Amino acid sequence: MTDYRAPVSDMTAALSVVGMADIASLPGYEDASDDMVAAILEEAGKLAGSVLSPLNALGDRQGCSITEDGRVTTPDGFPQAYQQFVEGGWNGVPFDPDFGGQGLPMLLGTALFEMWQGANMSFGLCPMLTVGSIELLTHHGSDAQKSTWLPKLISGEWTGTMNLTEPQAGSDLAAVRTKATAAPELGEGIYRIQGGKIFITHGDHDMSANIVHMVLARLPDAPQGIKGISLFIVPKFLLNEAGEPGDPNDLRVVSLEHKLGIHASPTCVMAFGDKGGAIGYLVGEENRGIEYMFTMMNNARLAVGVQGVGIAERATQAAVSYAKDRVQGPDPAKREKVSVSIIHMPDVRRMLMTMRALTQAARLITFQTAAEFDRAKAHPDEAVRATAEARAALLTPIAKAWSTDVGIQVANLGIQVHGGLGFIEETGAAQYLRDARIAAIYEGTNGIQAIDLVGRKLIRDRGTALSELVAEMRTTQADLTQVLPDLGQAFGLALDDVEAAQAWILENSDPVNMQSAATPFLNLMGLATGGWLLGKLALNAKAGTGDPNHDTARLTVAGFFLRQLLPATGGHLAAIRAGAEDLMALDEDALSPV
Repeated sequence: MTDYRAPVSDMTAALSVVGMADIASLPGYEDASDDMVAAILEEAGKLAGSVLSPLNALGDRQGCSITEDGRVTTPDGFPQAYQQFVEGGWNGVPFDPDFGGQGLPMLLGTALFEMWQGANMSFGLCPMLTVGSIELLTHHGSDAQKSTWLPKLISGEWTGTMNLTEPQAGSDLAAVRTKATAAPELGEGIYRIQGGKIFITHGDHDMSANIVHMVLARLPDAPQGIKGISLFIVPKFLLNEAGEPGDPNDLRVVSLEHKLGIHASPTCVMAFGDKGGAIGYLVGEENRGIEYMFTMMNNARLAVGVQGVGIAERATQAAVSYAKDRVQGPDPAKREKVSVSIIHMPDVRRMLMTMRALTQAARLITFQTAAEFDRAKAHPDEAVRATAEARAALLTPIAKAWSTDVGIQVANLGIQVHGGLGFIEETGAAQYLRDARIAAIYEGTNGIQAIDLVGRKLIRDRGTALSELVAEMRTTQADLTQVLPDLGQAFGLALDDVEAAQAWILENSDPVNMQSAATPFLNLMGLATGGWLLGKLALNAKAGTGDPNHDTARLTVAGFFLRQLLPATGGHLAAIRAGAEDLMALDEDALSPV
């Protein structure tokens, strides 16, 4: 089984492509110098490789357990590893210094987050939800709520969760039934929460002193549907006068879900208010909970995309290591019938090159998205902030859906490279696929991401944000054509497909055609965006970065992607133009094979 090694060199190159130097020049981010970034990546890589990675397989085998009194226990070593994580200040890297954060760019935090996910995805899920809770309270919490909850969440001493889903309300949050009843005797803005939630990641565990649940619930007189849902802070332990965890709140873990993967991450069925009502604190205004929760969800969607990158990186490392060692068959490039390792075989090379190219492309997309969030937050020019906000909104569903699909595809290829041993748990290859599979489902399934991309990000503004992105991509195409003509030509054809797809969708924007086109359009955009950023990486490598071996490797990987993977945009365009007729032609009974 191969240990994880943080890909610091590839991350540094990707940060350069998406403009880390420009981000570091923005007000508030001046501390993110090249030396500081390099030092942080190096130290984070040590934690990921030496502390988190060795727990990955153990956690998968051991899983989590629940005691008779409802306490959840994580696998051996997880609480101690989490304390090292907190003591190192890793949770607070991208957050407000006024509440104990380090004030560094989200882009740098995204690179670190990839390390946590690649080293140990089950572990990385805990700080992932905490980050979302911090973003939510930063944007929508009152000053009192910020001062009460943010310092311990930013430090990581307390962790956060997101409580949306109920048995009858999966992605349809309008069906939420959890109730909130005002408790004026306890104070203004305090409510009693009653109801049940499912699929709550790290809903309970033994790694932090308190768990701060963000819970969607409905007031008695609230409007029906999605506009009648409010958001509440519901801590595991109520705070005493000193602001420390005191009496337990009226909530409990009913059970743990038995899952395909991420066994070391407790996914909880939660009950609130069995003894009269869990104490909850209203965030913001009544009936605006969905609006507020989307701040947390948008952050989580990018983070989930980074999970896909992390798993893909780890699966690629394992597959390359195995292919170097596995001797089987003669070298097809030589006449001698001497057995060589399978990395000499062209078909194995195709799999490995596909894994590496897809991983690089997905990393660049998630980094680019994070960079746009930083620009939208910190750039002094209001017009630039607005453009970056629109760009981030456009890229987020691509970063989430395409990158998690890449995680699954790359982990699946990793099993294939291992052959029969990939199907055996001891090699670790199977765990990567099992862990990766959930990422295409949670925080909005990838189909929902595709519908969001087409319905909200393309049709709503009639393609304005996309056209601006394509114009920037055309500039890169022109640069490629000057320096690397064949790559420029390949990228130009893909951009033609993007523009043709956009035109077709805008002309056929009824709900059925729009939804039928959504997934192939997202796949097309993932390839085109990955091609754009890999093209920029190739230009940097061609100009020279100081390490000829790395430059050659990056040029080769980018060339493989643009020449051999990017042409698939034409197939996605054909699927878009085929419309909904084939999809909707059969009635429900005819779809059944019996």
